[in-house]
Amino acid sequence: MLSLMDIKKDYVVGDSTVSALKGVSIDFRENEFVSILGPSGCGKTTLLNIIGGLDRYTSGDLNINGKSTKDFKDCDWDSYRNHSIGFVFQSYNLIPHQTVLSNVELALTLSGVSKSERRERAVKALEQVGLGDQLHKKPNQMSGGQMQRVAIARALVNEPDILLADEPTGALDTETSVQIMELLKSISKDKLIIMVTHNPELAMKYSSRIIKLLDGKVIDDSDPLDKNVVEPIKKPEKEPTKADKKAAKKERKKLKTSMSFLTALSLSRNNLMTKKARTLLTSFAGSIGIIGIALILSISNGVQLYIDQVQSDTLSSYPLQITKTTASIGEIMNTMAKNHEDSANHDKDKVYSQNAMGEMINTLMEETKVNNLEKFKKYLDDNSDLKDLTSDVQYTYATTLNVFTESDSGVMQVNPSTLLEDMGYMSSTQMEAMSMRGSMGGMMGMGTDVWSEMIDNEELIDKQYDVIAGRLPEKYNEVVLVVDKNNEINDYVLYSLGLLDPSSLNGIVRRAMAGEDISVDSEQHVYTYDELLDLKFKVVPTPDFYKKKDGVWEDMTGDESYMKKAVANGTEISVVGILRPDEDASSASISGAIGYRHDLMTYLIDEVDKSEIVKEQIANPDIDVFTGLKFKTDENAADTDSSSETVSDSTADTESKADKTADSSDTDKKAGLVAGDSSMEIPEGMTEEQYKALMEQSGASNTGELADMGMNAMGSMDMSAIQGGDMSSLTETQKKYIASLSDEQMELMKQMLKEQSDTNADQLANSGKYSTSNYDNNMKTLGYSVVEDPDSINIYPVDFASKEKIIDIIDDYNDSVGEEDKIEYTDYVGLMMSSITSIINAISYVLIAFVAISLVVSSIMIGIITYISVLERTKEIGILRSIGASKRDISRVFNAETVIVGFVAGALGIIISYLLTIPINMIIAHLTDVPIRASIPVSAAVILIAISVCLTLIAGLFPSRVAAKKDPVIALRTE
Repeated sequence: MLSLMDIKKDYVVGDSTVSALKGVSIDFRENEFVSILGPSGCGKTTLLNIIGGLDRYTSGDLNINGKSTKDFKDCDWDSYRNHSIGFVFQSYNLIPHQTVLSNVELALTLSGVSKSERRERAVKALEQVGLGDQLHKKPNQMSGGQMQRVAIARALVNEPDILLADEPTGALDTETSVQIMELLKSISKDKLIIMVTHNPELAMKYSSRIIKLLDGKVIDDSDPLDKNVVEPIKKPEKEPTKADKKAAKKERKKLKTSMSFLTALSLSRNNLMTKKARTLLTSFAGSIGIIGIALILSISNGVQLYIDQVQSDTLSSYPLQITKTTASIGEIMNTMAKNHEDSANHDKDKVYSQNAMGEMINTLMEETKVNNLEKFKKYLDDNSDLKDLTSDVQYTYATTLNVFTESDSGVMQVNPSTLLEDMGYMSSTQMEAMSMRGSMGGMMGMGTDVWSEMIDNEELIDKQYDVIAGRLPEKYNEVVLVVDKNNEINDYVLYSLGLLDPSSLNGIVRRAMAGEDISVDSEQHVYTYDELLDLKFKVVPTPDFYKKKDGVWEDMTGDESYMKKAVANGTEISVVGILRPDEDASSASISGAIGYRHDLMTYLIDEVDKSEIVKEQIANPDIDVFTGLKFKTDENAADTDSSSETVSDSTADTESKADKTADSSDTDKKAGLVAGDSSMEIPEGMTEEQYKALMEQSGASNTGELADMGMNAMGSMDMSAIQGGDMSSLTETQKKYIASLSDEQMELMKQMLKEQSDTNADQLANSGKYSTSNYDNNMKTLGYSVVEDPDSINIYPVDFASKEKIIDIIDDYNDSVGEEDKIEYTDYVGLMMSSITSIINAISYVLIAFVAISLVVSSIMIGIITYISVLERTKEIGILRSIGASKRDISRVFNAETVIVGFVAGALGIIISYLLTIPINMIIAHLTDVPIRASIPVSAAVILIAISVCLTLIAGLFPSRVAAKKDPVIALRTE
């Protein structure tokens, strides 16, 4: 079973070599009680350590079950000690911070035994030595005999083949020694027990075999295996095959010992708990660097959150804007500067003119570009990445939002606002320009309109505004009223919305400039939420402002009665909520006082598209529906020269009157018939019988009276109203006359009106005149838009980083299309705040770098503390090695200790930092109005704890390496 063949062991001490064993050869039986006797220094313990695999022989061979150990590696010796050897030491060598049960279980953890089986076997071993009721005591709570019993139970728990006892009774009294020896003798019936002792009486009484050593040699063996002390063990007759070696390797791998990291953590945790004060102080010292970094990150995070909010709020008001017609201001300025430098190539003896205006116009024409927004919109809609980068992508259209309010005095236009024009502050052209500025979301200053489209991002609106009454709009015909942070509304808005009488301001600017005494209502008006939520408005599509007369469409905005009816038939808009900007919001996305949803505009676009005037203009793209004249095109302009291209107004008027006189004769005859005038000639195309029948239907008895009434009524009658079936604009006399007509006469009247309208339209179209407008301008005037082809696109990035990615997306689009489809855009914010984040980050990094020095210093200190722990636990290292722990297992134990210290340091630092943010925020709130709230992000807290663990782990690598390299024999001797 176990054979020692000429074992020698030499120790090098300085320049000399000491021989501890000098050619020892012994064969042992599988089960016997062997005592090794000899004086101190004869090599007894050295022999025991070599048999146990704690020490290595210098020469010779140790055979285990017929296998040589010459080629054993460290892992093989570890497995051998764990599975085949059990140690019982004179000083017990129990781990003091572990319970009795944990001490016994320890060897099983290295064998990979399950927790339940481990517990069962440990309890059984303790019961076997009579300590079944002492499981949870610590070693320092037990007597010497009890601790030795625990050591024996630990040696037996793994069911080893060999039990090695080094002076097991040396520290016990006589009675206890006898008990231990009796226990060992009973165990020897099934196992090989090799005991080193100085007590020959105990050896003689309990041992079955006594071997005596002197000066490193065997001088006596009471019961050698074959009665020959030095008989060598024969080598195997044949060399092992490759299959045998593979099987042996597989078996060794199966028996390989390994301590789990959880076991290492448990050992280190229990050790640290015995030194709570030192562990806490060490962890606090390690947490100082973490606290510094965590506080810097908390303040930096608070500032960054504020910057992010400012970015989000700012970019909600200053988007990337792409208009249908655009010009790069930067390119224009660069081109003009270059042209000016190139032209300055003359002498300076005279004064020369500079062609600034011409260059400006030429440059403007060259740099102005029409963007294909229809194609670009499709590209944006198909881009899946854009959603995460933007708060909203807003498409605006040329369709005018005409909003009116009704009152007893009539109707008032609310949007587009005409208040400043009525005051005499600016012209209608300036008003239009200001209105366009307002549509840009406040990018170039406040516009004149108080209605603006809301951003289609409810989450962002919730962050920027508080709903103080009502709710957010949910339908196209619902809007919200926006007040300021003080719950106030600018009086300009009140006048524009009709809450104050705007007529009191008419011409006030002109009168003030003329020196007149004027007064303005300066009283503070108060409105309840319910009053404001009761506000109603009417939206009227632009085509509803026009009415067809004599074949052309006439603008009726100057007709008060017509406008009242148009407004009454408009779409009602309700105010459903009142918003107030959030106190922490640095900017607001709603630029006006009334915010409406995007689907109100899409609804309006659809209404315009369905109107009769738009349908007629689309059906006749070469005719101006407002004048009946043809649009001038390159084709019809080429047919005439400059002298005959356009007929003069006077000639055209004369010809038009002549044409009307000639062409209207038949119409006049029909009009007379409709009026009942029997003296009229029979119109062309009507037989005498038809004429008589029509006259008879008129009634012979009242023909003259009806003729007089009919001619008078038709003189001022709105013929287009009759043609459209609308009688509301007729007088009572006209209505009475219409009612007197027969069905045939009504049909004849309508036919007459249609012929007259067609005749007028044909005369205008062929008059030789051309409209001063064009098709596109007319459609724009009517507010016609196509949803797929917006007038402008506003892209609202989430932050500046997203803005850069969006610009990359636009650049990718430009790279993928031809020159004519490339997009020019305007970035109004530019680099306004983009550098702020970089500055904050740079400052944070510098501060973190300084604080990180303390973190490194504390990590070095933890490394030193760990090294001290290695020195303190040297004996524990020897104990672990004696039960089969590998060098890697020893390193793992101390690495686990540094991990625990690092985790506690990191967690302690984060907890203290969280507590410190409370007074820090109070100080910030007291010193500044900026809403910065220091807070440690959860991810940063986790990362800092991980960094603390990693740094302490790195700092502990050296001490753990030192621990792993310790000689287990020397370690066991350490007190």
